[in-house]
Amino acid sequence: MSPKPLDYESLNENVKKVAYAVRGELYLRASELQKEGKKIIFTNVGNPHALGQKPLTFPRQVVALCQAPFLLDDPNVGLIFPADAIARAKHYLSMTSGGLGAYSDSRGLPGIRKEVADFIGRRDGYPSDPELIFLTDGASKGVMQILNTIIRNGNDGILVPVPQYPLYSAAISLYGGSLVPYFLEEEANWGIDFNSIRQSVAAARSKGITVRAMVIINPGNPTGQCLSEANIRELLKFCFHENLVLLADEVYQQNVYQDERPFISARKVEIIAKILFDMGPPISKEVQLISFHTVSKGYWGECGQRGGYFEMTNLPPKTVDEIYKVASISLSPNVPGQIFLGLMVNPLKPGDISYLKFATESKAILESLRKRAHIMTDGFNSCRNVVCNFTEGAMYSFPQIRLPLKAIEAAKKAGKAPDVFYCLKLLEATGISTVPGSGFGQKEGVFHLRTTILPAEEEMPAIMASFKKFNDAFMEQYEDYRGYSRM
Repeated sequence: MSPKPLDYESLNENVKKVAYAVRGELYLRASELQKEGKKIIFTNVGNPHALGQKPLTFPRQVVALCQAPFLLDDPNVGLIFPADAIARAKHYLSMTSGGLGAYSDSRGLPGIRKEVADFIGRRDGYPSDPELIFLTDGASKGVMQILNTIIRNGNDGILVPVPQYPLYSAAISLYGGSLVPYFLEEEANWGIDFNSIRQSVAAARSKGITVRAMVIINPGNPTGQCLSEANIRELLKFCFHENLVLLADEVYQQNVYQDERPFISARKVEIIAKILFDMGPPISKEVQLISFHTVSKGYWGECGQRGGYFEMTNLPPKTVDEIYKVASISLSPNVPGQIFLGLMVNPLKPGDISYLKFATESKAILESLRKRAHIMTDGFNSCRNVVCNFTEGAMYSFPQIRLPLKAIEAAKKAGKAPDVFYCLKLLEATGISTVPGSGFGQKEGVFHLRTTILPAEEEMPAIMASFKKFNDAFMEQYEDYRGYSRM
């Protein structure tokens, strides 16, 4: 009997090729242990509220009123909700065609797209066009839509930084393209080596691959580095000379924990370069750029609300029309997520009734994240055979684990990759659920893990002490001084 259409052997081969380590073997084992009653600390995904971060009060008040607009007719509404939340809820409801239960335009509500454009204009010092901004269900949907637009067949390649966020490798596999890796330099604080990038492009082209786009993640995931203005300027020049679209994943732009390299958008660098560095019209007007942002990160952490956007720069109108056509298949991005996005890009201002509380809450979150970045980096670097660059931005640490050869051999006997073996042992011993570095890509013979810096600040010392106790016992068990994975 021939297989049925949805039997495994009949499935789309691209679906089978997709791998997503963040919700992979370690996560599944952690979920099993949790069902068995073990306390699990899920540091495998950047999910702030799941690890105890409190929602900001004002946005939740506004969306609560939008979700239940009959409250606005209650004469006592002002006793429960502040006047600025009531006004903002009415503002957003007036943009819809029937409240939050009605579809919006497939690009998102025009009024919120205008608020996004105003935010970008304030951030970059140069106006943005709301007609070139599409709202999406989180940044991931936008990334997938753009990759689907770029990738035509298996000979189309996308340059992706390695270590990389697995969304990119998974989506490229799903759409039948080819991932072209460029390795970040761990010894240079996960810096960019342009010679290495050029070699990656040349190697891909020698295999018949047409490299069509380049991804940057700034601040970095999983590596936590922040790109300098000079780095981004060189990337723009590179994309111009190689005829590449630049895909700028900037979802962690609020998450910066040092002052030497503040976040600067690729779009702003493109503008500054045009004005100050004489990159001139060919680059500033011809480098095609797509920038992504979301409400899931920063001090908002509203992952479950699925609000995001992408902005297009230097794309021809016919291409924008095609992207709109494909967006229309899904009819509408979710409307509550759009309102959260509007609240993020059009925040409260000094003098507003709720401003002081909002500012206090958001400042406390960012200050705590900065402290946690230091606690985690210092904790990893105090451990035997572990070295970790400081988390300059984003929400993750990506320590290198120097595994003894005896541990690598034990992993092989168990049928596991060495870093998977280590992370499973860590999970079983401590309940700390991480992601092996192999899920993000890493150089041959080098092993890492990724963990978020999101556990509560007061819990962080105990978590790091638990990690250190496990790691040092693991090293003691497997160390035989015949050698290690290389640093």
